[in-house]
Amino acid sequence: MKQFNNFLIQLREAIAEENIQLNVEMKEHTSFRVGGPVDVLVTPIDYNEIINTIKLCKDYKVPFYIIGNGSNLLVKDGGIRGVVIKLTKLDNITVDGTMITAQGGATIAKTSRVARDVSLTGLEFACGIPGSIGGALAMNAGAYDGEMSMVVKNSIVLDEQGNLLKLNKDELELEYRMSAILKNNYVVLEVTFDLKKGDYEKIKNRIDELMKRRREKQPLEYASAGSTFKRPVGHFAGKLIQDSGLKGKSVGDAEVSIKHSGFIINKGNAKAKDILDLIKIVQSTVKEKFNVDLNPEVRIIGEDKEEKN
Repeated sequence: MKQFNNFLIQLREAIAEENIQLNVEMKEHTSFRVGGPVDVLVTPIDYNEIINTIKLCKDYKVPFYIIGNGSNLLVKDGGIRGVVIKLTKLDNITVDGTMITAQGGATIAKTSRVARDVSLTGLEFACGIPGSIGGALAMNAGAYDGEMSMVVKNSIVLDEQGNLLKLNKDELELEYRMSAILKNNYVVLEVTFDLKKGDYEKIKNRIDELMKRRREKQPLEYASAGSTFKRPVGHFAGKLIQDSGLKGKSVGDAEVSIKHSGFIINKGNAKAKDILDLIKIVQSTVKEKFNVDLNPEVRIIGEDKEEKN
């Protein structure tokens, strides 16, 4: 405890007080709206604050986690011991000709709208993806026949030793829901996109069309983390789940969406344990019926809550 208190003293000297919060419920910082408390939440306003926070965590052996806006995150009910570094205050987006550079905490959807407003085409697919730029790059996020690898030029990242690296598209090793970011625990500070000049009305109409399709087919009225499972090779997760008779299956307030079986939703008061139990039911049922393994796309972190006798 003394070491942790010393850590907090040092952290407050390195980071502005208003960017540090203690004992924060993570359900307030995830799109699933579940998750217990984190010991310390840091919301840096510049790259130095990220670097300083990570250095202190390492010096004092305090575990830390980097998140964007928590849209692909499931935090367990026992919460998180250590520090969560949330990058959403690093959300600057700039345009230079056909290049757009966005900081890691900006959302990919907002970046898509910025591209639209300056008549740049290529990011329309991302108009409804709720994740941050950093998370989208790490997962090589995609939708509607587009993905990050198709438009990324380069990225500035922070490695585990605190070094700034500039990686080109090949060095980012972008694959289906995988990248060098995840393999090497890099922190995405900014991403530059290489887009093309387009027609504003065509870009706007395409974005409007995709947003309409998303609203019609996805359960956006409920809290969720988007698609719960990765797409198995040769299959679609949602169809496997639906064909297994699991549409509408629930545990507590966690439910396999009736609107889209690929989504597990929080109907209001679900606990992380409810969602995790439902994920296991879906995995075991699909495995039994189709001999296909479903792997979560959502990132699961934190501790289980101790049950009181």
